[in-house]
Amino acid sequence: MKKLTIDDVAQKAGVSKSTVSQFLNKRFKYMSEATKNRIEAVIEELNYQPNGLARSLKQNRTHMVGIIVANIDYTLSIQCIRAIENELQHHGIQVIICNADENAEKESKYVETLIARQVDGLIIFPTGNNPSAYSKLVEADFPLVFMDRLVDGITTQSLLLDNEMAAKIGVGQLIQQGHERIALVSLPIGEHAITPRKERISGYKKAMEEAGITLREEYICSVSKEELASGLEHLLALPEPPTALLATNDITLAEILKYANRNAISIPEQLSVIGIDDAEFAQIYNPVITTIRQPAYEMGMQAAKIILSCIEDKGASVPITYRFPPTLQQGQSVKSYK
Repeated sequence: MKKLTIDDVAQKAGVSKSTVSQFLNKRFKYMSEATKNRIEAVIEELNYQPNGLARSLKQNRTHMVGIIVANIDYTLSIQCIRAIENELQHHGIQVIICNADENAEKESKYVETLIARQVDGLIIFPTGNNPSAYSKLVEADFPLVFMDRLVDGITTQSLLLDNEMAAKIGVGQLIQQGHERIALVSLPIGEHAITPRKERISGYKKAMEEAGITLREEYICSVSKEELASGLEHLLALPEPPTALLATNDITLAEILKYANRNAISIPEQLSVIGIDDAEFAQIYNPVITTIRQPAYEMGMQAAKIILSCIEDKGASVPITYRFPPTLQQGQSVKSYK
């Protein structure tokens, strides 16, 4: 049986080969709805399967995009990846997902591997420790999108939360309920100042200062996940311990809740808690934890659309940093002192 070709589809649909090619690559900008529907009907009738490999070689495209995640454990990473993968699949593009584990060397190797695989573009949640690897991509006008973090000296399409505003909302909620002894619990900023952590600490400080509350450096607990329990123990043993904690991400929030359970600390009666990042477990904890949500799925959808645009119009885009607004998810984890 003769193998069907793009010529067969074009002839039966009464259009040119290039029009069928545009359809297969989901470029419908200059195609009428009637033409689009006719080609779609012919492809279905003939059960035509395009030769993906041949098409990739001809176009110098693989229809694959690499995603390198700094840490796949974060709620943000999982939700963003899901959205990116869903959106790109609609456009016939597959994703390759790599987890760098906050390791710059591992990230660099993934960049090299994915470029060798000839991916059409990269979406990176950067570790921030390897600007030279990113600068080479930018200089080559390679389609590149950053998620969640910025890197000093690198200008590309970037999407992240308004982190300072997220911290300010959390502190504001606690102050409204009469809290003044508010501590912040964060993972370490890191040698290269990981963007969300740096900005959320900055937002916390600004919110306290704007409210006229004396900033206590001992109330800023910035330690590794493994050291969080001892960090919390130190905080709560202070002569004037905090009455409330602002957790800067889902990992620190989880460690706070584990510590509270192990030490029979009642939330919010003995300790009020608010977390940044809309971790699912916050909704099933008793009581429900108040959180500051970042629109992770929407961020992922936008990242996918931007990388598609970069691939289609290579080198034509102006680098923009997109900031997404945080929203308050009210729970019952804050005690009122008013």
